[in-house]
Amino acid sequence: MDLLDPLLLARWQFGLTTLYHYLFVPLTLGLVLVVAIFQTVWHRTGNVKWLHLTRLFGKIFLINFAMGVVTGIVQEFQFGMNWSAYSRFVGDVFGAPLAFEGLMAFFFEATFVGLWIFGWDRLPRLLHLASIWMVVLGSTLSAYFILAANAFMQNPVGYQLATDGGRAELIDIGAVLTNPVVLAAFPHTIFAAWMFAGTVVVAVSAWHLSRGQHLDTMRSSLRFGLWFVIASFVGVAVSGDQLSLVMVATQPMKMAAAEAMWDSACGADASFSLFSIGTPDGTEEIWSLRVPYLLSLLSTHSLDGCVEGLNDLQALYTEQFGAGVDYRPIVWVTYWSFRWMMALGGLAALIAVAGLWVTRKKATGPVSTWMWKVAIWSAPLPLLGSLVGWVFTEMGRQPWIVFGLMLTEDGVSPNVPGWTVLISLIAFTLIYATLAVVEFGLILRAAQNGPDAGTPGADDEHAERATRTTVY
Repeated sequence: MDLLDPLLLARWQFGLTTLYHYLFVPLTLGLVLVVAIFQTVWHRTGNVKWLHLTRLFGKIFLINFAMGVVTGIVQEFQFGMNWSAYSRFVGDVFGAPLAFEGLMAFFFEATFVGLWIFGWDRLPRLLHLASIWMVVLGSTLSAYFILAANAFMQNPVGYQLATDGGRAELIDIGAVLTNPVVLAAFPHTIFAAWMFAGTVVVAVSAWHLSRGQHLDTMRSSLRFGLWFVIASFVGVAVSGDQLSLVMVATQPMKMAAAEAMWDSACGADASFSLFSIGTPDGTEEIWSLRVPYLLSLLSTHSLDGCVEGLNDLQALYTEQFGAGVDYRPIVWVTYWSFRWMMALGGLAALIAVAGLWVTRKKATGPVSTWMWKVAIWSAPLPLLGSLVGWVFTEMGRQPWIVFGLMLTEDGVSPNVPGWTVLISLIAFTLIYATLAVVEFGLILRAAQNGPDAGTPGADDEHAERATRTTVY
């Protein structure tokens, strides 16, 4: 393996910068909704503890939002730096949803973020509340347009090839924005982001409750966060089922790799693999533990449905797209990332259910110290699940950069030497590592500081009236 291979290095660089950027995306998408809900409850009830929570989690949201903007810009530069052949081929199509994201969603979102930050004592109370809900709308639209661009890479629609075959031309923006893949992936992504935000709320609340701080305020946020995680997990599971159906229809090779299924099977033989061991070259199965009928049910919603296998699909793609290419993704990466995605999300949901039980009103005895620690350290679980989910999504598409249209090896910049990519890869990694330390430190400090020290207590009615007259 050539360590200075431009293709290898370009893939590593884009993969690392994308995953790093995605550390911030789900928290932004989820936490802005949490903040909007907290502020709405305060607006309707007048209970100042919800103002405390709005300000506390609003600080964390703003820190994370700023970092997400910085890291997201770098990704767009890489299209021209390392993937110029890809950019020339799909730029006409891929650029359209990105333009929507930049002009309609991001600037819309950023405008209302500014109004929310600086409008606390300047805007009418209801207008200020509306501004945070506009941020929710803007961030959600932003996610949709980005996912629409990615969906074209998974299932290209709404295009025609130029007469010379050198590039894809946009002919139907509606088809691009209503791609079946984005319609299924969008709710799955949003619910996963909400789930992560819920675990962050739980972790911050548990940290303070374990120290006996802000008991009334933090108990309310803890219970909210636990219910938010569970409700979001239900959405993740339901939307994930729909996404798997779309994946089987548009990218059957990805599903075959996710199940390590080498040969096509139907009914009882289309079994779900709990654990599999295959040969090093990924051509056949050595041993596996399987549940009969389950894969058929998940893939087709039928007990006697059929699922295509890796070997049969390889033969089909060889006939359809040409010989000399291994059209199978790296099976072990696809297989295990699919399982880790589900396991991490499921574990977070189980912890949330347990949390609701031990913190119920009729519970006897105090919550144990180790339980608080579990609640705190479970915060990253949905995020890690989302990250490996994206590894599954992108690695499962290989060797295609645009499924059926362009191989990944054909999308890399032709005149960029490997050593230049390596230098930028090292530089990005060092800079991002530094930014990660700064980001985590700022969020940790804001979380541990809790509600503003000078803010009145949640049960002080006089302070509540004072707050409502001074903030607006």
